[in-house]
Amino acid sequence: MSATKQELDSFIASWEMEAKNAIRMLEALPPDKYDYRPDMSGRSLGELAWHLAELDGYITHGIENGSLDAASKPPNIERPREVKGLAPGYRRVHEDAVARVNKLKPSDLDRKIKFFNGDLMRVGDMLWGALLHHHIHHRGQLGLMNRLAGGKSPGSTAPTGRRPRRCGPRPRPRPRRRPDGAAPRRSHARPEHRGGRWRSRGPLL
Repeated sequence: MSATKQELDSFIASWEMEAKNAIRMLEALPPDKYDYRPDMSGRSLGELAWHLAELDGYITHGIENGSLDAASKPPNIERPREVKGLAPGYRRVHEDAVARVNKLKPSDLDRKIKFFNGDLMRVGDMLWGALLHHHIHHRGQLGLMNRLAGGKSPGSTAPTGRRPRRCGPRPRPRPRRRPDGAAPRRSHARPEHRGGRWRSRGPLL
């Protein structure tokens, strides 16, 4: 199926929404936990946070140039070395990336270019999968790491850190005791089948 302007507009709208969530997340990171690394073989908090910017920068830069090459660095891609530089740095890289995508025509989404591994990939699939869905995946990891580091992650679609609301019917209140201290009478009526219908037979004492 050929690409349409609707596909391009839909991608940009979704991407911008997720970028706003990313900035909120980056602004919520503990300022003294840049080097926090729960897995010694994985990225630190600061490195994982900046990977969100790398996705925007490298993939859109590669699409603009006709192939993705890790050796070809986009502007402003140097990683900040402090937490306070991550959110503004991401914002700059994202704005540059959006400017590149805004130059695309719907027909460009059907072009195939080389991905990092040398395989040919449709540009539209690259934007949705390698960029946007990849971004959401890593932002989820970042939210967990942020909590492990002692931070409070902002909710992307709902508040976090609260007890969930009770679902289903409310529990029935316990019957009150009578003024004389005796146990309350049960008011549930016992049904009786009569003439094809169920009728009340009076209270159960």
